[in-house]
Amino acid sequence: MSMEIKIPSVGESVQEAVLAEWFKSDGDQVQIDEPLLVIETDKVTLEVVAEAAGILKIMVQEGETVTIGAVVGLIEAGKGEAAEKPAEPETEPEPAQIPGPAAEVPGKPPATETGPPADKPKEAGTDMPLAPSVRRLIAEKGLDAGKIPGTGPGGRISKGDVLLYLEQAPAGIPDTLAQPPSMETPAVQFPAEEVRKSMSPIRKRIAARLLESKQSTAMLTTFNEIDMHQAMAMRGRYKEMFQKKHGVSLGFMSIFIKACVEALKEIPEINAFIDGEDIVYHNYQHIGVAIGTERGLVVPVIRHAEQMSFAQLEKAIVDYVAKIKENRLELADLEGGTFTVSNGGVYGSLLSTPILNMPQSGILGMHKIEKRPVVIDDEIVIRPMMYVALSYDHRIVDGKGAVTFLKRVKEFIENPERIILEV
Repeated sequence: MSMEIKIPSVGESVQEAVLAEWFKSDGDQVQIDEPLLVIETDKVTLEVVAEAAGILKIMVQEGETVTIGAVVGLIEAGKGEAAEKPAEPETEPEPAQIPGPAAEVPGKPPATETGPPADKPKEAGTDMPLAPSVRRLIAEKGLDAGKIPGTGPGGRISKGDVLLYLEQAPAGIPDTLAQPPSMETPAVQFPAEEVRKSMSPIRKRIAARLLESKQSTAMLTTFNEIDMHQAMAMRGRYKEMFQKKHGVSLGFMSIFIKACVEALKEIPEINAFIDGEDIVYHNYQHIGVAIGTERGLVVPVIRHAEQMSFAQLEKAIVDYVAKIKENRLELADLEGGTFTVSNGGVYGSLLSTPILNMPQSGILGMHKIEKRPVVIDDEIVIRPMMYVALSYDHRIVDGKGAVTFLKRVKEFIENPERIILEV
């Protein structure tokens, strides 16, 4: 009996996907709920797991574009299970145990250590199955998979992990070059001067949307700076208590989301968007949080952020990060946002101009916290400062509204108690 492996639907607007990676090889034994492959659409990546145990038959190779519902493989259910378990030898009386080396039983071949089959996609030093593309790269470079830390689902080694390992290797030398040189002098090989790769569906989507945003909106950006002293002091005072009570760390993102929610209530046009000749105002705040991934930037949406506590916001962010790492992010997680917050500071950005996430009319860019001399009460003091940027659609948001919004965010962050009191 065979079970078909089909490309699942991830949303009505998605009609095709790229089969990005197989975690198993053709002919491998698979178990129920074991990850088989990763598909990549123009919006999300998703793991597909086995719905039955058996032998895998691959019908579509990595890198091919497939339609939703297409059959990419089969699982021959009920096969391979007997082969997986070695036949038990007939019971024989065990010889008396004596000190020293074990005595050989006459007429019985010497026992050999049982190891994984040679065609299994596993490498020395690791029990984690490797995708064929990853295994080929490791073999080409002569690497030891056991030395490569994996960052994929369940600690699985991805192609990016192998490339990062090569970059960080001493003097960039792969393991094979550390072996004793052969008698023949190898020819000098130079790296390719150019490498051409096709854009992934997500990267194509990002490029198209950013271009559309620049061409379809009257985007303008206003800047301000925030003294993070009070927010950092509050976080320092309650961080441990917050962690113990809620099981999640207190970060600055939840504080900024709270500040934005209150400011959006005062400047509702920043929380609205244009639909044809109409302006659609929202009486709720669905806040998108930009998160960088290996395959590109995704913006999952925290719905009804105005009704959530600091702990609920932090948990929502942690849950989204976990879903992204495990390729469980759904299309519905990315839809319906009314405003976006992006933190370029985690990458060290001091100042940047964020681009609108269509059809939204505003996006707040956070940046790194840096100690700078500032004047307070006519005295020069050192304070932790952060530049913030608000990009907005000038067709719907006037300069006065944008500057007022950013000023209110600044006031809320510099005096966090005002968020609680809503003043």
